[in-house]
This record gives sequence, C-alpha cells and structure tokens, in this order.
Amino acid sequence: MKKKDLDKFEALLLEKRNKLISEMGNLKKAALETTLKDASGDVSSYSYHMADQGTDAMEREKAFLLASKDGRLLYHINEALRRIQNKTYGKCFECGKVISRARLEAVPHARLCIQCKEKEEKEKLKQSR
Repeated sequence: MKKKDLDKFEALLLEKRNKLISEMGNLKKAALETTLKDASGDVSSYSYHMADQGTDAMEREKAFLLASKDGRLLYHINEALRRIQNKTYGKCFECGKVISRARLEAVPHARLCIQCKEKEEKEKLKQSR
C-alpha cells in the first residue's frame, strides 16, 4: 500500500479513535457516574420506588454493555494503527492477500479480507446452532 494511502487510513483511524474515546467519556459521565437521585433531581430523603431502582439497574447494565462494545472497537482500531506502523496494514490475517480498498474504507480496522470474513461468519453461525 502506498504511503499516501496509509496516511489517509491512519488519519481516518485516529479520527474514529478520538470520537470513540469522547463517546466513552460521555457514556461514563452520563450513565455510570450519575445516581438515580441525581438524574431525577429529587432532593427528598424518601427511598426510591422498586421500579425506579430496577430501571436504574437496567440502564447501568446497558451502559456497561455499550462500554464493553466500545472497548472492543477501540482495541481493534489501536491494532489497525499498530499494523500501519508495522507496515502490515491491509493484509488479511487469514490468507495473506490484500484487503480491498473498498472494504478498508468501509471498515478501516478490518483484519480479514471479505472472503475470509464471510468464512469466519459462516463458521460462527454453524457453531451457534
């Protein structure tokens, strides 16, 4: 891959990483550091209704799941940036062929070509049955 192309993908990955880190910070601030009392603006000393506590617990769990998903994406972006530095970016981990430019533009952190990714997805589908 040409240096110009690598620079373009590196800039794209850095932009995605910065956006993701910002979103994760907002998620943490909005969902994980806010209590039910803070969110509702309630200043009374009465206990919360059980349904409110259940909703709060569900929202916190949803926030943890989103943070986990974002964390995995951040890992893959960082790995793609490492591959750019190592000059291995754009090569399929499975077959070693060049990953198409269209695929890298759609999924810049891709580590598999489309054929190997399809094969991986089919295998996962078979295992889940």
